[in-house]
Amino acid sequence: MFRLPQILLDMVYIVTAIPYSTWKSVLLGIRFAEVARLQFVCWFDIGGRIDCRLLSPRTTYAAYLVFKLDSWSSGLGPPPHLASVKLGAYASEFNICLEDHDDRDEEEEEEEEGRRQRQRRRLRDDGWMEIELGVFYNDEGDDGDVEMSLMEVKALNSKHGLIVQGLEVRPKI
Repeated sequence: MFRLPQILLDMVYIVTAIPYSTWKSVLLGIRFAEVARLQFVCWFDIGGRIDCRLLSPRTTYAAYLVFKLDSWSSGLGPPPHLASVKLGAYASEFNICLEDHDDRDEEEEEEEEGRRQRQRRRLRDDGWMEIELGVFYNDEGDDGDVEMSLMEVKALNSKHGLIVQGLEVRPKI
């Protein structure tokens, strides 16, 4: 499994990417010295955690995957990937796709999986894309760690071309 350590940057928490045997470290001249590029795998599990005490109390947060896709990326569309955010007894799970796909397929997948598509990816001002993994409420900061993950372990087709900058946690506006 690919796990991401945490760092603080400009009051937004970023969980940065580090290489794993199926990930290649790349330099892209961004706010981090390195990001990770998915090479060739049949499944992936990207995850991170952050201690709630580092976040503002009584605040609703959203967790995002910050990423790019190579022009040759493949296998990152349907079936959808499972995005989850867990805090204490609270857990949310949503289906998302990193690649563009046909809306007709999305409806079939939603019925099959019984989960709603959370949202589509969005292009950020910095040129990266982001997609929301889930939302959580940090009450008093005493619920332990927030765990965030994105995984695809059902379709064992080849997947490659995903570049991960990290997981970002910021107040939900």
